[in-house]
Amino acid sequence: MNQTPHSNRVHIGIYGNRNAGKSSLFNAILGQDVAVVSPVEGTTTDPVFKAMELIPFGPVVWIDTAGLDDEGILGSLRIEKTKQMLGRTDFALYVLDGSSPDLHAYEEMKQVFKRFNIPHLLVVNKRDLMSADDVEKIQLAYQECVLVSVSDLNDIHHLNDVLQKRLKSLEEEEPLVGDLLPYGSTVVLVVPIDSEAPKGRIILPQVQIIRDCLDHGIKCHVVRDTELAEALEELPKVDLVITDSQAFKEVAKIVPPAIPLTGFSILFSRQKGDFNKLLSGIEALKRLKADAKILISENCTHNHSHEDIGRVKIPNMIRKNIGTTVNIEFAMGHDFPADLSQYDLVIHCGACMVTRKTMLHRIDRADESEVPMTNYGLTLAYFSGILERSIEILKGRDA
Repeated sequence: MNQTPHSNRVHIGIYGNRNAGKSSLFNAILGQDVAVVSPVEGTTTDPVFKAMELIPFGPVVWIDTAGLDDEGILGSLRIEKTKQMLGRTDFALYVLDGSSPDLHAYEEMKQVFKRFNIPHLLVVNKRDLMSADDVEKIQLAYQECVLVSVSDLNDIHHLNDVLQKRLKSLEEEEPLVGDLLPYGSTVVLVVPIDSEAPKGRIILPQVQIIRDCLDHGIKCHVVRDTELAEALEELPKVDLVITDSQAFKEVAKIVPPAIPLTGFSILFSRQKGDFNKLLSGIEALKRLKADAKILISENCTHNHSHEDIGRVKIPNMIRKNIGTTVNIEFAMGHDFPADLSQYDLVIHCGACMVTRKTMLHRIDRADESEVPMTNYGLTLAYFSGILERSIEILKGRDA
């Protein structure tokens, strides 16, 4: 992989009313015509995504959204699409039409940003169409706003400088392994190769943990489960074994009790989400009855085989341990249900494909509906009888 995945990029959403110049600003920042621009209101229909390197800050994803004041049946659908982007936004730019400012709409959106815990920057567009008095009034009312004309490159450079200063204050993601082990430690990654393994490469969680080990000076050895025993004999010292969650049971038999053992998905449960809340979801899993209704949510969109974790293995374990009449539904990609109240439990994937903001938003929605939530790795560890062992390395950190 030679590009930073979207899940590790800060997502910057551009919001505002129709014809405020959101798409024009989007294109000006990117330096290319990515979004369609026209004087017709409502030109942007679906959100437009673009990954870029925001130098010197780093990798980001820009999201250009439809106008918040859209009208009609289709307009309502476009507004709903825009609102869905709030759960994926780390930082927002609110674009205000300086030539005809709708300050009431901005004040309402400020409250929405607050509710979603999204820091934002007010960008007053069309500076070139504003009188000196209008400029002075808006600057007095909103002292931290940035006035721009999208046709003025100096304005765009100034906005870029202000934006990067604000972005630096964002919370950084926790390391995956780097804060659990000291410099110079040795980790063994167990990567089973089955029909679900992508041909010619390893999957994103494995790539990200390898990179995290490299970033923190931790020696990393990658083996299949079939070579694990031999690797443990050859290495003079192993500080941690990390396995694909579906191989927990077999790997636990091979790894001596003295060597800590955990799973990729369990490590992601604390980096991407709220580990304690996801762990408490296992207590709810233990109490489920045979008439329970469970949502299994996976962010990857791919075809499924007989070895699929979310579609096959976890459902089989649930039906074997809880009952064959358990009702299981599935959500894929970003199609996370708005109403979770109908479920007794949500089992989420490791969330390697989404940002921490997205995962925390989903956990909050489950909380609001009073529905417990856990993830694949914790679920598989529980059904494999090694939950306590698999989270031991995290105790004193988040557990």
